[in-house]
Amino acid sequence: MSSPRTIYKAFVDPKALVSWLPPKGMIGHIYEFDARNGGAYRMSLTYVGTDHSTIGKTSEHADVVQGRFLELVPDERVVQLVEFESEDPAFAGTMTMTWSLAAVPEGTEVTIVCENVPEGIRQDDHAAGLSSSLENLAAFTE
Repeated sequence: MSSPRTIYKAFVDPKALVSWLPPKGMIGHIYEFDARNGGAYRMSLTYVGTDHSTIGKTSEHADVVQGRFLELVPDERVVQLVEFESEDPAFAGTMTMTWSLAAVPEGTEVTIVCENVPEGIRQDDHAAGLSSSLENLAAFTE
């Protein structure tokens, strides 16, 4: 059972974020990270090995994203713009991700709303990746 404060800290600490955000079968690397309203970050998520059913957006085995924090409300919400570095127009555009945190008797309920998801990202793959990240977050913070 983790508090909203503990969950929020896992978003704004780059070492914590890179340890739980990559879905199962991927590892993360952060190149830059400025956790403040208007601050930017750049990170990569790379598949471990070559046996994966989903192809990366930047290269066959990796996703590189440029992000910006639109809103950081301690212990309540993280709103970010996410743009994939890709030459494929299907992955072009900027996605808005809103992670909301709410205290519940069991700990913290985390709700994710994704807007303007690039058309090249299959809904099933996106849902599976987010679910995996949430499982990692729960394990990391407990």
